[in-house]
Amino acid sequence: MAAVAAHLVITGRVQGVGYRLWAKREARRLGLRGWVRNLSNGDVEALAIGAAAQVDAFVQACHTGPGMARVTGVRREPASDDGTPGFEERATL
Repeated sequence: MAAVAAHLVITGRVQGVGYRLWAKREARRLGLRGWVRNLSNGDVEALAIGAAAQVDAFVQACHTGPGMARVTGVRREPASDDGTPGFEERATL
């Protein structure tokens, strides 16, 4: 089965609430590869790579996030597989 990739930008109260750790755990639970990081403007950015159904499930979960988050939007765009092994947290951009 071919992998798909989605680039996400999550907006709202998503920093300082454990969003990156939650996203990493959720992505690994779904068997995805990719990464997540904070952006300097207060948003969170992620790249999810895997089977279409699992990527879709991750995107849906990102609309809620961890309990302390208050997500106001999730922008999804098609992306390319960047070859990242596993799913990791990256430094703020």
